[in-house]
Amino acid sequence: MQTMTKHQKLFPPAHDAVTWNGGFWGDLFELCRRTILPSMRRALDEPKNGAVFSNFYIAAGLQEGERKGTMWSDGDCYKYMEALTHVYGLSKERAILDELDEHISVIAAAQEADGYISAPMQLSDDKERWTNLHDHELYNMGHLLTAASVHHQITGKRNFLEIAIKLADYLCGVFLPRPPELAHFGFNPSNTMGAIDLYHATGNEKYLELAKCFVDMRGSQPGGKDLNQSMMALREETRAVGHAVTAGYLYCGATDVYAETGEAALLEALERIWDNAVSSKMYITGGTSAQHHGASQRPELGGYAGAVHEAFGYEYQLPNATAYNETCANIAHAMWNWRMLNLSGDAKYSDIVELVLYNSMLSSMSLDGIKFCYTNPLRWYGAEHPLLSQDTRERWYLLYCYCCPTNTARTIAQLHNWFYGASDDAFWIHLYGSNSVKTALANNAEIALTQETDYPWDDVIRITIDSAPTSELSLMLRIPGWVDAPSLRINGEAHELKLTPGAYAELKRAWRAGDVIELSLPMQPKLIKAHPKAEEIRNHIAVMRGPIVYCLEGVDLPEDVSILEVYAPDDMRLTAQEAPDLLGGVTVIKGVARRLQDGNGRGALYLEAGKEREEDLDITLIPYYAWNNRGINEMTVWLPRRF
Repeated sequence: MQTMTKHQKLFPPAHDAVTWNGGFWGDLFELCRRTILPSMRRALDEPKNGAVFSNFYIAAGLQEGERKGTMWSDGDCYKYMEALTHVYGLSKERAILDELDEHISVIAAAQEADGYISAPMQLSDDKERWTNLHDHELYNMGHLLTAASVHHQITGKRNFLEIAIKLADYLCGVFLPRPPELAHFGFNPSNTMGAIDLYHATGNEKYLELAKCFVDMRGSQPGGKDLNQSMMALREETRAVGHAVTAGYLYCGATDVYAETGEAALLEALERIWDNAVSSKMYITGGTSAQHHGASQRPELGGYAGAVHEAFGYEYQLPNATAYNETCANIAHAMWNWRMLNLSGDAKYSDIVELVLYNSMLSSMSLDGIKFCYTNPLRWYGAEHPLLSQDTRERWYLLYCYCCPTNTARTIAQLHNWFYGASDDAFWIHLYGSNSVKTALANNAEIALTQETDYPWDDVIRITIDSAPTSELSLMLRIPGWVDAPSLRINGEAHELKLTPGAYAELKRAWRAGDVIELSLPMQPKLIKAHPKAEEIRNHIAVMRGPIVYCLEGVDLPEDVSILEVYAPDDMRLTAQEAPDLLGGVTVIKGVARRLQDGNGRGALYLEAGKEREEDLDITLIPYYAWNNRGINEMTVWLPRRF
């Protein structure tokens, strides 16, 4: 167990404490091991891809050639290596270790004598270090620090760690003096998380000071912009603003710093920002970036706060067809909530982690694990959809900006680390899926248990105690906020404990091997509406079942029907139905909607109301994450209401 962090309530088990036993996420882990990562490795060798390993070889003098890909190519390669390391942690495949060693040896050869390494910069004769935050030097370096720390933790080897230490020592020399010209530096701040990860790996307090410095510098000088959260110091911030990935990474890093320092002002700011993001800027899928491009306004600061892109919108600005919802931003949102959960043990954070994982993270990847998308809109007009930045009509294998695939892969590869936590006197179950866990608690006593479930399709989770301490132990079971009538049985007998949705239920007793807990989380389909200030989705409904958001895809409608003609009656009855042969095996939702055809006979912008032709229409809704796997067609999450 991790023991270094001082102000964190919960600690995840060791990296190899959890093993998958099939099920939804276990099958995805196997897909990651067998398909996603091998396919991704081939993509990282494609010259036209945005992220390539060849830059390291050229920088090391092992190949001839010119820089390829983006300025942030290194970071995406490191995320691939991190994913590979997590898979090795469970599979122990020698071939994975050999591949990692090859990459590490090349990276070591590419590293400059003073510790600097950012291959795209090293291969650019027209660029100088630390002169342009969009060169993504700290993004690349932060992901190196994290990947190297994970590699050391899982393999016990120091070859990657030594590269990270050399780099971090260089960064301390550059940033710890707090040069004012670098106050807002680091566009996409993976570096703060990376410095904390290295601190945990080495115990060297200097790297904690580096992480604190990164948080303190952002917004500490005039001239900052909302785009990279540098308009004001983080401790003074009240809103989630700007680029949603840089924001998520900044908030993650700051949460990591708070976990070490316990500084009240930092936590208060993070809680304010979280409230703003979740209460008025988060999509029903857990996505966070409404804007492709826009402007940030700060009336409290005098008005215009700079142009933004890939960014949070204004409060309640949640467009559907033009929603950006970059995959990396969605994952960063889950990463942040996972950190806030570990600080507090509050189920409101684990609810959002689950929401993102099943919806706005997983929607980025094709069901076969080979193709991806960058944006995750909630409405799509098929072949006629106007494409904005990073939109594509179909999923892609290669892309100029390749950050999202590697982020998705490393999340799936390490997700077993997110399922459980331990506090001083309890063992916590955050997420549900078929797996086994065996781990030591804070007092060195051991707990082992097995989950058996077809969650998220089935509502029953069976938890068998394999071994437990002889003394009393509290098991904390998350009761999701979406459930209405949860129930619990222990060893076949109904348990009278009050189960509160959106909280953890404490089961305290002296557990014995063979004890069985059966948790039932009924998953009836629900109609969801939005806050009336969310104008784009006012008087619309969406459908959820359990943690899954559903959508209507054009391929499931008659050929002559458009999603634009489909309306949902307020009393629409919904029925869940298993579809084992559809989209890899899902539960669909059936209902009877209304089709309203244009009775005016023309497609004008404004039409006289009341002339529509109306009829019943059978519809089939599929999980949102599974859309865009059956060719180019229409899709919508939100349906207008028919009163």
